[in-house]
This record gives sequence, structure tokens and C-alpha cells, in this order.
Amino acid sequence: MTDQWAGLRRFTQARIALGRAGHALPTRALLEFQLAHALARDAVRLPWDVDACAEAVRGLGAEVLVLETPVASRDVYLRRPDLGRLLTDASRARLARVNAGPVDVALIVSNGLSTSAVQRHGIPLLREVLGAYRGAGLRVAPVTLVANGRVALLDEVGHALAARVAVIVVGERPGLSAADSLGLYLGYAPGPGNSDAQRNCISNIRPPQGLSCRDAAAKLLGLTQRAIGRGLSGVLLKDETEQERRVLR
Repeated sequence: MTDQWAGLRRFTQARIALGRAGHALPTRALLEFQLAHALARDAVRLPWDVDACAEAVRGLGAEVLVLETPVASRDVYLRRPDLGRLLTDASRARLARVNAGPVDVALIVSNGLSTSAVQRHGIPLLREVLGAYRGAGLRVAPVTLVANGRVALLDEVGHALAARVAVIVVGERPGLSAADSLGLYLGYAPGPGNSDAQRNCISNIRPPQGLSCRDAAAKLLGLTQRAIGRGLSGVLLKDETEQERRVLR
């Protein structure tokens, strides 16, 4: 009997048409599931070499600022999301001493929930993002690296640097089909009290299976320019990249 679902497997990484061996999964499908689960756990638990990342970012021609959250371990990071949204007092003092001048964008990087994602795609993505911003004449503050951070850090860092827009690159929560996906979050006029509704997200940055770094940077540049031009972000700001491409064609 032909399994009509089997042909669809080439279009998705979702677990469909796995088949069965008696009343259980086939051995191959079971082993693939166990491997995906192990990769997801490793993505969360893997320590991030911030110093190596900082050196690589300097190699892109950018200044770097390394800050910390009060999170003492990955276990604490998972149990206390609130601590990942805060900087330590020492980091706040270090940030206050930065004289970046007028800046359009504060760019933050954190391993978030997937260190694997930042290690594999972080530098290629930053290369494209910095290139796009520089090409558009936007002024970027020193790139801030913060281990064990959450998305809301963009407001504290962006506000301290008096940036018009704050952007955080963060490892996304790993799943059983993607353990190394990056997300980009953008907020206009970053500051205390801002909510998720005031942020835009570009997710599934994971070449070659997901969004490419170049396409993600193009989307981010478009969102950044529109956020500055219209004075808003979040649910009121839409990604118009595809519409613009169709007009150019």
C-alpha cells in the first residue's frame, strides 16, 4: 500500500509519515528523535565563549562591549527568566561610561536559549547586519555581548546608549527540528516599561534550512528604517520587504 504522506516529507522537517514497526516507531525514526532531543538539550546547556565571540566581532571592524546579567548558571537562567532581563550593577556602570555619541542603533547579542545558534550563525549574521547598516549610513553603537540574556535587555541597553532603535540577536528556544535558530528583535525608542507588543521579530535565521543571514539583514534594515521614519515599532510596524521586491520587479 502506498503511503501518500511519504512524498510530503521532502517539503518539511516536521515529523510526518514516520511509519511503524508493529505498534512502535521504526528504529530509524526513534534514533532520529533521540538525536534531535539531545541536540536541543545541548543547545541550551552549552556554555558560550563570549571572549572568542568578542574577538570575532572586532574582526568585523566593530567596537565591542561585554556585559553581564545576574544569572549565575544555565539552571538559574531557565528557572529565573526575570534575571535574564537585567544587567548587573557593574555592567550598568560600565554602560554608563560609554560615550558612543548620537547613535541610530544599539546592537546586542546573547546566546539566549540556544548557544549553538549563536556559535554557528552569530558572526555571519552580524557581518550582514553591520554591512547593511553601514551601507545605509546608520550609526551603530558598540556591539554589546551579554551571556544569558533575554529579549527585554534591548530596552535597558538601548536606553542607556540613547539609541533610536535597539536590536538584539538571540538564540531561540530549540525544538526537535531546529536546535540552532537565531531570532532578531527590534524596538523603537527603547526604554523601561516597553512591552513585547512594541517589538518586531525576525525568526528562524538558520541557513541553509531557514532564513539566510543576508535576507534577515535586509528585513532588519527595512524594519529599522521604517521604525525611525515613522517613529514606531511592534504591532503597528509591518515587514514590507516582499512588497518592495515585487514593486522593483
